[in-house]
Amino acid sequence: MALLLSLLTSPALAANATVEKAIDGFVRPAYADFHTAAAKETGDVQALCADRSPEKLAAAQEDFIGLVSAWSTVEVIRFGPVTEENRLDRILFWPDRKGIGLKQVQAALAGKDATATDLAQLAGKSVAMQGLGALEFVLFGTGAEALGVPGDPYRCAYGLAVAGNIEGMAKAIVEGWQDPAGIAGTWANPGPDNPLYRTDDEALTELFDVFVHGLEMTRDVRLNGFLGANADDDKPKQAIYWRSGATVVSLGANLAGMKTLFEASKLANLLPSDADWIAGSISFEFNTSGRMIGHAITPITEVLAAPQRGGLPAFRLITSHLSELFGVNMAGALGLSAGFSSLDGD
Repeated sequence: MALLLSLLTSPALAANATVEKAIDGFVRPAYADFHTAAAKETGDVQALCADRSPEKLAAAQEDFIGLVSAWSTVEVIRFGPVTEENRLDRILFWPDRKGIGLKQVQAALAGKDATATDLAQLAGKSVAMQGLGALEFVLFGTGAEALGVPGDPYRCAYGLAVAGNIEGMAKAIVEGWQDPAGIAGTWANPGPDNPLYRTDDEALTELFDVFVHGLEMTRDVRLNGFLGANADDDKPKQAIYWRSGATVVSLGANLAGMKTLFEASKLANLLPSDADWIAGSISFEFNTSGRMIGHAITPITEVLAAPQRGGLPAFRLITSHLSELFGVNMAGALGLSAGFSSLDGD
């Protein structure tokens, strides 16, 4: 019995169990939700193209927000099938500091590029033309109101191809994580012959990095991209999803996803008893972040004009607190270090 207990509580088994909980409790269901939202949006746009009306346009716009929320929840997972076939950038090409994507989408709409309405051909085009940014412009950008009345079918046909492209990628990612011979099995079973994770610490560090780099993305790339040190420095039109009013929805979903992953993985159970305060502090900050900003679909200009700029500065401060808790306190307690960030070049 003593031997059995020692095996069940060994660091290796605990690390493997943590990874398995992360996969089954967050990664797989979150990607499944993304696929469901993508399929719903494709159906909405298809219905809109078949019978243009203000009501059907509103439905497609509303479910676009749901799609953004579903993607923003799981986009902190930046390894595995989402990195294959350049899917990460194809789903969301952002930041687009030079407006390259916008120009390409506008050019396709102006020139009625027939190849962009063909799903197979669209998938081989510029990443900026085939993801959420492109679909947002189709549904919310200049000229989008024309989708609510009968007329030229091109814009809707292009939007349908983009929506279908996103749905197809979501389906492929779901299938990739369900494959027992794929990333899920590789990540949860480190060993000397494993091509990606040779040790338990390497597998655990992959999970740990989701929080470290996810917080970095939310704060340094997303928030700091438009939120200035004071109101005079704010740049609302540089905010992600500003056209659809989904900026705050996306930011909130980023942290909500990390909160769910933290809870589902039971990562806190690996902490020594004298470091329990770290897990308590992390939970407190995650819970506070959800109250800091509203999740209404609101133009970012209105959010920034609200008292305390809609809670965004406080929300940013919380991400910094969480970064220290994960990157310094928890890392030290677990003997881990964060790996290279794919965001370093942004």
